[in-house]
Amino acid sequence: MHIAKPGLRALGIAESYSGRERSTLAGVVMRKDLLIDGVAFARVTVGGSDATDAIIKLFAALERRDINLIMISGSVIAWYNIIDPVAVQDATGLPIIVTTYEESEGLAEDISRHFPGDISRLAAYQRLGDRIPITLHTGYDLFIRPYGLSPGDATRLCNDFTYEGRVPEPVRVARLIARGLVRSARHGQP
Repeated sequence: MHIAKPGLRALGIAESYSGRERSTLAGVVMRKDLLIDGVAFARVTVGGSDATDAIIKLFAALERRDINLIMISGSVIAWYNIIDPVAVQDATGLPIIVTTYEESEGLAEDISRHFPGDISRLAAYQRLGDRIPITLHTGYDLFIRPYGLSPGDATRLCNDFTYEGRVPEPVRVARLIARGLVRSARHGQP
């Protein structure tokens, strides 16, 4: 991947919590010049363990060979449904950048409390490793977990895809679309 390439495309994935049983993921394909040229959706089980598979299926449903990287907003979604970024990278062949936006002491204690005895969920969380704090050109801090690319390249790509604020555009727009879809469904619209 040539990170300086102006036509580079990222698939941004974000969640909108949509109910007690299922949550909605939106994926947005965005070029480096911030033009959108693809959208896909998936559903995940709240409190389940299907987030990784849902992301892989969302990517496959796009049937795109021009996506260069995947940016995911958070690795723990839908009430502790933990994404395995390495499995997503292996299945797609693409580098992954997981983004989060605030400092945190971690979720291990919460996972143990809400899912007592669920050793595999706790292990999945612990395999995520530490987040790397970066400061964007906008002056905001962002926390990243890069997989398949260096922290320096991940930082550059986050800067390239951030227009303002702290959220890179592919995941910001994916979150907006997921929320809009959930809102429409709540109001009985297609």
